[in-house]
Amino acid sequence: MADAPVPGDKAPAFNLSDQRDDKVRLASFKGRKVLVYFYPKADTPGCTTQACGLRDIAADIGDTVILGVSPDAPAKLAKFDDKYGLGFLLLSDPDHTTAEAYGVWAEKSMYGKKYMGIVRSAFLIDEKGKVSHAWPKISPKDTPANLLQALADA
Repeated sequence: MADAPVPGDKAPAFNLSDQRDDKVRLASFKGRKVLVYFYPKADTPGCTTQACGLRDIAADIGDTVILGVSPDAPAKLAKFDDKYGLGFLLLSDPDHTTAEAYGVWAEKSMYGKKYMGIVRSAFLIDEKGKVSHAWPKISPKDTPANLLQALADA
């Protein structure tokens, strides 16, 4: 597994299907800031808190793009988007290639059972495709606040 990119690194490229099964490339957002955040599973409590928090600040972040990435299939992502009216792109990474490129696919443990999964993390990518902020192991409720702070500091 790759190490997570740090500020100053070029953001790993990707081309993933969104919740409507359209292909989305990171490169297509050049010239705009992009928040790429990784979450374990759509429509679970923490992931819902995180996604709804980002939805609630979307009007305050200018033309910054929000991209949520999880291993969920596009149909499940569409249900999640429709249920909560998220209004931003949710990307399907079923083989976790993108998660691995960002260093967020790792061994986790629950109730003594070890398994591989997404470590909730977020990356703010600048207009030139470089990582400007990295938040590994971020809490769901801190994601929107950290994004607002990073944009305010820019």
